[in-house]
Formats: sequence, C-alpha cells, structure tokens
Amino acid sequence: MKLKVKILYLFILSLLVIPGALSALETAPDITDREVVEKLARLEAGQAALNQKIESGQESLNQKIESGQESLNHRISDLRSEMKAGQEALGQRLDDLAKRIDNTNNTMLVLFGSLITLIVALFGYIAWDRRTMMKPVLERIECLEKDVARSLELSDTDGSKLSRLLLDAMRELAKTNGQLATILRSFSLL
Repeated sequence: MKLKVKILYLFILSLLVIPGALSALETAPDITDREVVEKLARLEAGQAALNQKIESGQESLNQKIESGQESLNHRISDLRSEMKAGQEALGQRLDDLAKRIDNTNNTMLVLFGSLITLIVALFGYIAWDRRTMMKPVLERIECLEKDVARSLELSDTDGSKLSRLLLDAMRELAKTNGQLATILRSFSLL
C-alpha cells in the first residue's frame, strides 16, 4: 500500500514539474539557409585569415629560430676555437713546467752528486794527509831509535853503554858506601 501511495505522489509531482520545465525553453528564431551560408562564408574567410596569420607567424618564428641557431652555432664554434686555443696554451704551459721540473731535478742530482764527490774527496784527502803526516813522524822515530841504539850500544854483547856506565858509577859509589858494596857483591857485580 505504501508503495502505491509513493507511486501516486511521484506521478502527481511529475505532472506538476514537467510542464513548467517545458515552458522554460525558448524557441529559436528561424534561420534561413542563406543566412547560414553567409555565416559559413564569413567563418571560412575568418578561418583563412587566421590560417594566413598563423602561417606568417610560423614563417617569421622559423626565420628567427634559424637566425638564432646560426648565431648560436657561430658562438659555439667561437667558443670551441677559444677552448682549443686555451687547451693548447695550457698544454704548452704544462710542457714548459715539466721541462722546468726536469731541469730542477737534473740540477739537484748534479748538486747532490757534486756534494757526494766532495765528501769522498775530503775523506781521501784526510786519509792521504794522515799518511803523509805520519810518514815524517815515523821516519823521525826510526831515526831517533837508531840514534839511541847507536849511542847506548844496545847491540853490544857486554850490555848497553848506559848499563855499563851505571854499573861503573855504582862501583865507584860502593867504595865509599859499604851497604851498596854488599848489595853489588850479592849480585856478583863487584
């Protein structure tokens, strides 16, 4: 039952609303074919004018793009040539720097070698100087040794001259000193 009542309310409501909605629509004025053709002709003319403007705009835009690309290509080639020249200059500077470093290394090696040579020469001179300094001293010592041996007659079978002189002096002293005389007799020297 309730369903029937709801359907009835819905039917009455639709009868009240639909005529009002239909009356809200306006009827369009009648347009003749001639007016449609004229409007289409005007639209086509406007379309052609717009197409012409778009094409001319595209052509000018293409020309601007091409000229921009040409100037950009020119600038890029200039930059490349500048970069190439800069790289060559940098390469030259690096080569010069490498040569300077090599020269410095060679100079350092020469100086180091010279220093080592001087040190070795100094040690050689010191050794030579010691030997030459010692040679006269050794000769002098040998000469003194020979003189002493000759003067003291160390190679004599009776004893050296010094020992003989000392013994003679003790014997002379023993004549006056009894104690020394007994000592010399005990050693069979008197």
